Amino acid sequence: MKTTITPRVRNLVLLLLAVIGMLFAGAGTASAHAALTGSDPSSGVVVDKAPTQISLTFSEKVSTNNDSLRVLNPKGKRVDVGKPSNISGTTYAIQVRSGLPDGTYTVAWQVVSADSHPVAGAFTFSVGAPSKTTVSVSDQDVGGGLVGGLYGFGRYMSYAGFIVMVGGAAFILACWQRGAGVRALQRLVVSGWVSLTAATLWLLLLRGSYTTSGKFGDIFDLNLLGQVLQTKTGAALVSRLLLLAAAALFIAVLFGAYDKREDEEKRDLTFGLAIGGGVVAAGLAASWAMAEHASTGLQPGIAMPVDVVHLLAVATWLGGLSALLVALYRAPSDNLVGRTAVQNFSRIAFGSVLALVATGIYQSWRQLGSWSAFTDTGYGQLLLVKIGLVALLIGIASISRRWTARLADNTAVVAGTVAEDVEEREPEKEKAHVSASTKTADSSATASAVASVAGATTSAKASVAGATAPAEADSDVSDVTAAAKSADCEAVGGSKRAAQLARQQAAVDTTRQKRLRDADPIRFGLRRSVLAEAAVAVVVLAVTTALTTTEPGRTEEDAKAAKASSSSSSSSSAGALTLDMSFDTGGTDGKGVIRLDLDPARVGGNEMHVYVQRPNGRAFDVPEVKVAFTLAAKKIGPLPVTPDRITTGHWAANGIQIPMAGDWKISVTVRTSDIDQTTVDKNAQIG
Repeated sequence: MKTTITPRVRNLVLLLLAVIGMLFAGAGTASAHAALTGSDPSSGVVVDKAPTQISLTFSEKVSTNNDSLRVLNPKGKRVDVGKPSNISGTTYAIQVRSGLPDGTYTVAWQVVSADSHPVAGAFTFSVGAPSKTTVSVSDQDVGGGLVGGLYGFGRYMSYAGFIVMVGGAAFILACWQRGAGVRALQRLVVSGWVSLTAATLWLLLLRGSYTTSGKFGDIFDLNLLGQVLQTKTGAALVSRLLLLAAAALFIAVLFGAYDKREDEEKRDLTFGLAIGGGVVAAGLAASWAMAEHASTGLQPGIAMPVDVVHLLAVATWLGGLSALLVALYRAPSDNLVGRTAVQNFSRIAFGSVLALVATGIYQSWRQLGSWSAFTDTGYGQLLLVKIGLVALLIGIASISRRWTARLADNTAVVAGTVAEDVEEREPEKEKAHVSASTKTADSSATASAVASVAGATTSAKASVAGATAPAEADSDVSDVTAAAKSADCEAVGGSKRAAQLARQQAAVDTTRQKRLRDADPIRFGLRRSVLAEAAVAVVVLAVTTALTTTEPGRTEEDAKAAKASSSSSSSSSAGALTLDMSFDTGGTDGKGVIRLDLDPARVGGNEMHVYVQRPNGRAFDVPEVKVAFTLAAKKIGPLPVTPDRITTGHWAANGIQIPMAGDWKISVTVRTSDIDQTTVDKNAQIG
């Protein structure tokens, strides 16, 4: 039977393609989720003595490889040695050759943030005096290009497949168990599984190139694939594939043994299938939560379960909505989705929306951290767009709920309509029966005539015993042959006529099914509102996918603060000194970053400012800060300094006397509670 695509369904498909095109046509370099918050030497500074190592501090932990940190001289040649190392917390360092000559050096990095997204950048510093350099310091094109676009499309398809598969199965089990036997719903759920499986394999292949070279030819590099399998993201993708194997078994039972059971037997299996399917769905959702935003930053122990609930709520609502749409448009007339199923889904969707709102508020606070981030960061602006779309979606859903409340139980009406159709078709059936009887009689008469002719011919041949002329015998045989051919032609014509009647009957049945679906104006209105919900949901999913590849507001503000600090440091006098040091006192709230400014960093009197910040860039209100200066080469020190508290997270001291120029060790002791304190130190050239 030929399937006709309705204009509404065609428009929905076109809208989906348009949204995907808009989403990925403008996709450039993927936004970083780990921000560079400090470095030693700082960006743009001029140091008197060449450093022995270069350290970079990020807003979160990152993954590195042999080429993650590179130091290039003015001619573009590498001067770093060894491999990058994690020296403390979120600070990473690379050793450089001793005795670097004067000039401008470029520090370039390309790492993978803890939430699985690649980040790259570069800055310069100078030894002695600035010089010309042939190295470009623009951000590296990591996570972008063709590979980045393909990776983003794979992420979109994985989310879409998860939502359709989980939501469609949940709709069948919780709302409309008869739907397990509807072919259109079966195709919907299976297509979700196929999309998620294919997208997961695709992401696994692309991952190595996406986080390193960005070259399409490296997609099938087995060495890169092996490295990916050893990462957190690779483990999450492999786990997702294993869970999809369990999901395939669940789908086979749902559309196999479960569908063949009677209604009473289905009730006994529903609970068990719901538990098993829920465990598999939660595991699939956790494969995202354990490898992306929720696994890093603030409160990961709370954020990951919240993210799992959020994803399951999205799948239950939007995936169930797609299943309801298919049922309303494609279910056969003798298996129309009823009022009970629609009302069940309405209640489940309402609960899913409540879960989405609660988890969404927590996630927004966690990723933004301030009201200003809504308008000052790209993540916040995109989140405002999503909030507006969700509000529109909820508004349309409220209209659908009103249609659901007005939806009367049309079983009797539909049954009456079907009965009328049966009565209308009875005369047609009788005519068809009479026609068939006539054709049968005609065929019998023809066969009898053929037999009589054959018998007569045989008798004639026997009676004349050769006296009959050969011409007469040939005439009798020709008559028999002509009669047989006539019967064969009539049989062939009958089969063609039967096929034509079957096609006409199929078209009539299709029209009758559509008329039955459209007979109830309330049901027709519900279909239109659900279609509008599905259209908006497609856009919401696209925006959500974009959010997962956008730098959170907290880290974007950290990056802005770091750049502002670097600009301030570079614009100060050449002798000014700025040091960034990460610390961890070991308590429940003991991690932070110390920024120490010493001006003019010369022999004699100096002014010192100490800023204590949390990892997210906010001021850290600690009870005590102490500083000590030691010149080990001359056995001077430690010279203790106790700065005064100026405001939250800001300590200062004036008139600090540096008696001699040299490579001084600056130690800072931070106390975050009565028992939790630590001392960090760093060497710097003073004088």
